[in-house]
Amino acid sequence: MKTVLVVDDSTAQREMIKELLQASGMTVNVATDGEQAVEVALEIVPDIVVLDVVMPKMNGYEVCRTLKSNPKTQNVPVILCSSKSEDFDKHWGMRQGADAYVCKPFEPVELLSTIKQLLRN
Repeated sequence: MKTVLVVDDSTAQREMIKELLQASGMTVNVATDGEQAVEVALEIVPDIVVLDVVMPKMNGYEVCRTLKSNPKTQNVPVILCSSKSEDFDKHWGMRQGADAYVCKPFEPVELLSTIKQLLRN
């Protein structure tokens, strides 16, 4: 069973993603801000991280850079999932080491297929 870390400061968004992934047979851990995300990721080393960009304490770009620069988590795929949908935002996210960028609002099937594709690679 694959382990996913879902990071979002919005309770509704976090719970929706958590329920979607659990229904697909994945184990889901959650974090509510960037600092907590790094702590949890280093503790459990998930198979993949779904990460909001706009969050308190550390934004998603900072979290992505931190995870990708740590030998323990550098190979964990990171999906940035954000309402920041300009081409620049996507480009900047990929420059921080993200493996994919999904814009909110998204179709649940889009997020799920992106996760499954990255887990296969």
